[in-house]
Amino acid sequence: MTVARPISCPVLVGRDDLLAHAARRLQEAADGQGSLLFLSGEAGIGKTRLLDAVMRRAQLSGFEVGEGAAFPHDADVAGAALLDLAAALKRADRAETRAVGARLDDVLAAEEESVDAGRGPGGDLHRRRRVRVQAAADALIGLVEPLAPSTPSTPSTPPTPPTPSTPPTPPTPSTPPTPMLLAVEDLHWADDVTLEVLEQVARRVRGLPLLVVATYRSDELYPRIPLREWRSRLLTRRLAEEIRLDRLDREQTAVMAGMLIGDALPPSAALVDALQQRSDGVPLHVEEILAGGATGSAVADVVPETLVDSVLARAALLSEHAKAVVEVAAVIGRTFSLDLLAEILDEPPDRTDDAVDELVRRFFVVPVAPAPDRYGFRHALIRDACYAQVPAGRRRRLHRQVADAARAAGSPSSFLATHYDLAGASAPAYEYALLAARRAVSLSAHREAVEFYRKALRHLPDAAEPADRADVLAAFAAECAATDASADAAQAFEQARALRLGAGDVVGAAALVAPLVAVRHLLGDDLPARVGRLTAALDELTAASATESAPGTATRLLAGLSDAYMLDRRLDQAIEHGERARALAVAAGDEATEVNTMATVGSCLVFAGRMAQGWTLLEQAVQQARAHRLETEAARAYRMIGSSASVLVAYDLAERWLAEGIEYAERVELWNHRHYLVAHLGHVAWATGDWPRALDLGQRALVDGRGGITTRVTALIVRGYHAMGSGDFAAASATLGEARDIGRSMGELQRYSPALWGLAETALLRGAPDEAVELCEQGRAASVAVDDAAYLFPFLLVGARAKLALHDTVGATEWVESIAQALSRRGIPGTLPAIEHGRALVALATGRTAQARTALLSAQQSWTGLRRVWEQLWAGIDLARCATRAGRVDDAVQQATQARTAAAAVGAAPLVALADEVLALARRRGGVEPVWAPLTAREFEVARLVGDGLTNREIADRLGISVKTVGAHVEHILARLGVTRRAGIASWVVSVAAEPS
Repeated sequence: MTVARPISCPVLVGRDDLLAHAARRLQEAADGQGSLLFLSGEAGIGKTRLLDAVMRRAQLSGFEVGEGAAFPHDADVAGAALLDLAAALKRADRAETRAVGARLDDVLAAEEESVDAGRGPGGDLHRRRRVRVQAAADALIGLVEPLAPSTPSTPSTPPTPPTPSTPPTPPTPSTPPTPMLLAVEDLHWADDVTLEVLEQVARRVRGLPLLVVATYRSDELYPRIPLREWRSRLLTRRLAEEIRLDRLDREQTAVMAGMLIGDALPPSAALVDALQQRSDGVPLHVEEILAGGATGSAVADVVPETLVDSVLARAALLSEHAKAVVEVAAVIGRTFSLDLLAEILDEPPDRTDDAVDELVRRFFVVPVAPAPDRYGFRHALIRDACYAQVPAGRRRRLHRQVADAARAAGSPSSFLATHYDLAGASAPAYEYALLAARRAVSLSAHREAVEFYRKALRHLPDAAEPADRADVLAAFAAECAATDASADAAQAFEQARALRLGAGDVVGAAALVAPLVAVRHLLGDDLPARVGRLTAALDELTAASATESAPGTATRLLAGLSDAYMLDRRLDQAIEHGERARALAVAAGDEATEVNTMATVGSCLVFAGRMAQGWTLLEQAVQQARAHRLETEAARAYRMIGSSASVLVAYDLAERWLAEGIEYAERVELWNHRHYLVAHLGHVAWATGDWPRALDLGQRALVDGRGGITTRVTALIVRGYHAMGSGDFAAASATLGEARDIGRSMGELQRYSPALWGLAETALLRGAPDEAVELCEQGRAASVAVDDAAYLFPFLLVGARAKLALHDTVGATEWVESIAQALSRRGIPGTLPAIEHGRALVALATGRTAQARTALLSAQQSWTGLRRVWEQLWAGIDLARCATRAGRVDDAVQQATQARTAAAAVGAAPLVALADEVLALARRRGGVEPVWAPLTAREFEVARLVGDGLTNREIADRLGISVKTVGAHVEHILARLGVTRRAGIASWVVSVAAEPS
């Protein structure tokens, strides 16, 4: 006989340790040490059951509890889970809690009108979103702290000062706040705004009687969902902790089955085996599979194969009316109200209540406390199974009925857009998708805006005017660009521009070109293509005599030209267009464009060698942006001045502006800028010799997940430099090679050249001077093409060393002098010591040791003053070599010892080895060691012949030994000298420059 058993296990099986862990966090919160706790696991694993147990324990311990949840499609709705939480708080017993709920609801639900170009008198859209997120976090923190007013009040009269005769009023003792538990379910469906608010709360919850517990499905952490990187970031920074629910083992499944069946005897082994096999130890599956099974020995024979089979088998036992109700409820969503359900069913509420009661008894739905008229499916998987069985045609009709009824009830535009979309009702779907998208834009909720604009475009009326169609496409493109969907953005911008041109709107079409060029750059458009688009748009404005009537559009096009030329390091053109754009921006009162062009032009000026003028303009850009609360522009200005100083060997300046910029960008939550600045601070730490900090900063810039591609390239370069300097040549080659390839694909010298230099230096250090020369030639060609000096200067030294290692003194001389001309022409102070240092290397190679020593001492002093440690260490080794060549043995030993100590202090293992070589050579010259040390006399003889270019066969014939013996000698020599190629042996022989004694 088939029976309906209790479907929910009365005991939480196999979770005692997790419940105890949560109890400890509750006690800590009660003591004023709050935290954020994640409960994770796959669908049906029991997260909700565990959370319910935690909430019950909290209530028994005197906590106030507020709960909210995210639902399917909530990832498209800004703040949806928090709005659900706000609704629960507004139903609380305490007036203070209800006030917090109302405030949270006001902060998140307020609609904002669109703002031209994303700006308004209160600052940029990012700032408005940040302020709103902060206000939402403040509201939640206000549950356990005094609630601050949402806007500062202005008293009508000043307060009366106390008179001397009036004794001061003693402070009123404060009442300890009631500890609070906030529960948020199913964060895998949550949107960016919800997650940002929870992150703000997590940063502030320490020291407060507040525990936040959130659940999510660990099997749905897909790469594109907002939760994935957010969770990783919070766990990495120890702003949250996670406890994961595992599947039940066979013994736990048997316990659970026994409680559900309720027989006097324990379940049979056959039943337990079947349950374990078909449920995989997932508690929800165990409950559902047993819900409609038979009793006695036949149970194992009728165990359903899947959860869906079990849900449908149980649904077949419902009354016809309950079947109709569960269909409608599944179409509405995970939760539903009785009023909406009755409206759609077109029946008296009492009749609907009866059917819902049946669904509750049959464990399909459960009440959603504390709302008396709201219910939800016991689990999303149950709702999914019921929804999937509704025929497609009926499903569409029901979605339309849901949407119509919800519209009459005043439901949010996002809810209406989703249901009209699923109903295929194009006209209302378009209307409400557009409203929902614009609300998401007002919150800078870019992912959500993209999805609603997609819906709007899908339902855009055929009769829509071209201008309306273009507006939607342009707005969609802007949001795609904000989410790095560059290909979609470019396509939509192109379509919108074509529509505006077709409608004769030249100004509107031209206004789309600057953002189009920005995304086309990310897709690989070269400089001529980008400049061509921008100048063509300017020509269109001129031809239509619209330049004067549309100064803002012309200004942004000129600013775009300046940016394009800057990114390609065409400094003179960038400065020219930037100055014109700045003048127009000032005249038009366009502060954002003015500040951006100031930063662009200032950066170009310092790279062009006009240091005082450029640094001043960059500082003014930072100050002006901050004064006008232009947060995005201020962060960019910090980025420009900090990274420019980092590259131009102005490390004191770089440390000041990078640190200040990091603090600012973090405070205003512009994470991409923040991580880019951190990566450049890592570069400064490497350049100034703090290599452990450099590696830490580079790693931090990479792991957070909110930095862009430029952050990744810079952080990879820092990691590559660290590996190169530490002697891990394989890691250096791999990391710097990745950075070079990314930079080359971007077509930007500043991303490409630094990685190329690191690869060249790595090749030289591992004994491959020919490879180093080739890489240096690539670096010089890239810089010469744009008259660059900033990225060129380090190639002067590594190229000269590589050519000298190949005995190409003439080539080294020409190399040094050609690059010296480029550096002198720009006159950037941080690059000029390379000229003196490079000429000293040539002088040393040609026997002019006195001239070389003077130049090297000067270069070393300059590098030390600039805090450029790598070249400073090299200069010390070069001075030791110079003393050795000059026969000043004591001086050589002293210089080599100092160089070794300095290199060891930094962790520069390859330079330590080079200093050891020079030290050994100096001691040999002084008679302390044999000239061939660390080789044996025979190995040195073989090494000299290798240096003469002989093959192993030729050496064997010359010395009268076997080829195999020669090969063994060569392997030993390579190992003893720490080189990997025969060219390295030859270089060592030249450096010894003496016959064996």
